[in-house]
Amino acid sequence: MSSASFTTPSPAEPAALRVLAVDDELPALAELVHLLRADPRVERVTGAGDPAEALRGLGRMMAAGERLDAVFLDVRMPGLDGLDFTRLLSGFARPPSVVFVTAHDDCAVTAFELGALDYLLKPLRQGRLAEAVGRVQRAARSEAAPPPDELIPVELGGRTRLVCRSAVTHVEAQGDYVRLHTEGGDHLVRIPLAALARRWADAGFVRIHRSTLVAAAHITELCFDSGRVAVRVGETTLPVSRRHAREVRDLLVRTFHASPASPASGTDAG
Repeated sequence: MSSASFTTPSPAEPAALRVLAVDDELPALAELVHLLRADPRVERVTGAGDPAEALRGLGRMMAAGERLDAVFLDVRMPGLDGLDFTRLLSGFARPPSVVFVTAHDDCAVTAFELGALDYLLKPLRQGRLAEAVGRVQRAARSEAAPPPDELIPVELGGRTRLVCRSAVTHVEAQGDYVRLHTEGGDHLVRIPLAALARRWADAGFVRIHRSTLVAAAHITELCFDSGRVAVRVGETTLPVSRRHAREVRDLLVRTFHASPASPASGTDAG
């Protein structure tokens, strides 16, 4: 067993974000604008009381050559709703990222199919909004590069070998250690699962259980059975806790929408 030092270079931070907030309920709009302005990564927030007003404002910005990084908007609004607004945005040469902020949880799959970056439920929590802003920030990097692969030193037969993070299919907690599973075998490394989950979040690893972390790229199936949720990784079936079920489902919808060639199959939306 060995203690591994996990270090991953961070890409340069992008420019401060410019975002548009859209909600027909003025108190909700005021709260959203306030929370966005409180985030130091956000440079400017413009508010709009309905999608038509938002489109006019967006048109003025485009005509002036101004940049818009993201739109945070409700789903259910009079006239043009948030989903239709998102469909219109897809016609722009460089559409901004879309984050839905809504009290309705029944439109998430459609939203992600339209390319939404995130889907937040009201009442809005500042920590959850901060996660969405982080996703917008990463998407806004003009020269985004995939996270560099990481080499993890492990003990094998009295020798130290290096395992690539990209080869890890899933991780299981074992006290102060984690067991890294790869197609070629598994390896025990001294690091808490919670610390590894934070460090590998940007590399596509998702927490599916308090004791399990999975690489989204290696998930081949999302299974539902009598209210229980599980994922398939190769020949292994891993249970998803109720606490993490929504996050896992939304992540996979985003991942598979962005990568049509994904090997995922048999996913049941019911």
